Amino acid sequence: MKTLKSIIAVVVVAVAALAAQPAHAQFRFGPKVGLNVNRLHLSDASANLDGNNRAGFNAGAMVEFTAPIIGVGVDVSAMYVRRTAKFMRQNNLQFDRRDYFEIPVNLKWKMNIPVVNNIIRPYLATGPSFAVLTSRKAISDFRNKKCDVAWNFGFGVELLKHVQVGASYGLGLTKAFETVGTGVQAAGIEGKNRYWTITAAYLF
Repeated sequence: MKTLKSIIAVVVVAVAALAAQPAHAQFRFGPKVGLNVNRLHLSDASANLDGNNRAGFNAGAMVEFTAPIIGVGVDVSAMYVRRTAKFMRQNNLQFDRRDYFEIPVNLKWKMNIPVVNNIIRPYLATGPSFAVLTSRKAISDFRNKKCDVAWNFGFGVELLKHVQVGASYGLGLTKAFETVGTGVQAAGIEGKNRYWTITAAYLF
């Protein structure tokens, strides 16, 4: 809980600082879609479980606020995200599908490169992501957690001032699931999300 409060405080301070910039700073919005590859990081690597990589998708919208000249800003997205994991339990293959409503908040720095800025502009981004579970189904002996908090590290390029293509790595800070009951040899094992995401957004 202390970690979550610290993350929220950092986000609030960053947004407030950027909001104090001149009124002619850029504010844009648009649709955003992408793919993700998720892996569950288990609390006990020796357990009879293996949360292998599995592809999913995300779709939603993004808003971006960028301060002039310095190229520093914030983007906030509202996304529907599907993450899946492939489990091997006692040589039995099982799949776990989790759907989330996710709000990633990123501090973003767009690099100024003379001459080519209007064509291509690289950027770096990092920040927290807050996800709420919308699906309730889980495989037997597993319980999916209702909330998931992660920290993202990303990079990408802005093309022709409108299209942003980026990749990010999400490091789960809270547990995404836990084993329950007596039917699992690895009872008491927890898992955190680790995922790569590739997205494309068009900003007006």
